[in-house]
Amino acid sequence: MILELADIRIQPGKQAEFDDAIQRGLAQTISKATGYLGHKVQKGVESPERYLLMVYWATLENHTVDFRESPAFTEWRGIVGPFFAGAPQVEHFSLLTESV
Repeated sequence: MILELADIRIQPGKQAEFDDAIQRGLAQTISKATGYLGHKVQKGVESPERYLLMVYWATLENHTVDFRESPAFTEWRGIVGPFFAGAPQVEHFSLLTESV
């Protein structure tokens, strides 16, 4: 399993609109993608314009090839992209250890 972590900064004052958009985008695009296993979205407390999107994929290629090179990625960016203050920082992680 691979964790995609996207650090997203949105335009100030757009939190309520972005909350709706990211949930809609996840439901319409990412959750239907090949290899999608689940997701979490965390909102910043001290930095209310900051969001952490965590998407769990079966393989790295499910994100980097199957999703990113599909029309669904363009649809996703059309839904959430207008709120971005800058390009999200995206990295991938593999699990080392976890608690029960």
